[in-house]
Amino acid sequence: MPASVVILAGGLSHERDVSLRSGRRVAEALRHNGSDVDVLDVGADLLDSLAARRPAVVVPLLHGATGEDGSLRDVLELLGLPYVGSRPQPSRTAFDKPSAKAAVAAAGVATTDGVSLPASTFRELGATSVMAALVERLGLPLMVKPTSGGSSLGASVVRTVAELPGAMVGCFAYGATALVESYVAGTEVAVSVVETADGVVALPAVEIVPDGGFYDYAARYTAGTTEFFAPGRLDDEVAARCAAAAVAAHEALGLRDLSRTDLVVDADGVPTFLEVNVAPGMTETSLFPQAVAASGLDFGSVWQALVQRAAARSATAAAGPAR
Repeated sequence: MPASVVILAGGLSHERDVSLRSGRRVAEALRHNGSDVDVLDVGADLLDSLAARRPAVVVPLLHGATGEDGSLRDVLELLGLPYVGSRPQPSRTAFDKPSAKAAVAAAGVATTDGVSLPASTFRELGATSVMAALVERLGLPLMVKPTSGGSSLGASVVRTVAELPGAMVGCFAYGATALVESYVAGTEVAVSVVETADGVVALPAVEIVPDGGFYDYAARYTAGTTEFFAPGRLDDEVAARCAAAAVAAHEALGLRDLSRTDLVVDADGVPTFLEVNVAPGMTETSLFPQAVAASGLDFGSVWQALVQRAAARSATAAAGPAR
């Protein structure tokens, strides 16, 4: 019997392991709720495997490029397969951090001051001069990260001029273009949203307190290295602002089904948008599952509802391409 749900995980990005862990956890939750689920690693035989199974719904849980830049979702639409999550073009916009910031800022959400520069700019104009201009314009400290990708790979906080060259080299190891921003001090929170019959609903904010002060890859996925508060230790007014910012980001970017917005709340209680993720992690230490638990909802039931929404879209648009 063909699987009713196929979860796509793995792939070849730097976040392969995280994706596999996310896929296993969602599969277990859906099976617990009665779904027939297969988990497929993404490779050259993927299209043949999907054609053989013809799943009712696909759940793409790849992280990084391919999984989040819209290309895999384009392929799913070419195959006419319904899937959970945002459509290709909104995914592409969200995956490109400068583009996402521009769209969210236009919706009235505070964003960081920054500039994106390709590695070629540093080679052609002189790295020393360009870095000096960055410090002069944005001041210190700075946040340096690739313009695309997740899990804080290639990202670092720069507190002194001497740290900037190493931060740029580390950034370009994970992407051809760097986003250099003014660092915003404050309380870092993540706000996940899900779409329900009642509209876009923000789950409780999860407050993030990494032991080392920066929420890098190790802090994200190594148990015990980060303290989480779910819900976050925010007063009601600030929590409401964070929820509104996450919903505004989701809607401004035209996202679908679920997303997670990362924010930093300053001393005045103002949330500043950092980035948005259309395929948030679902591992044991990931933020979306913590938000679900803090809301009092069941993780498997939330995913079952998302799968049912995707199936319903397919039934409604049966005469046309998957939406």
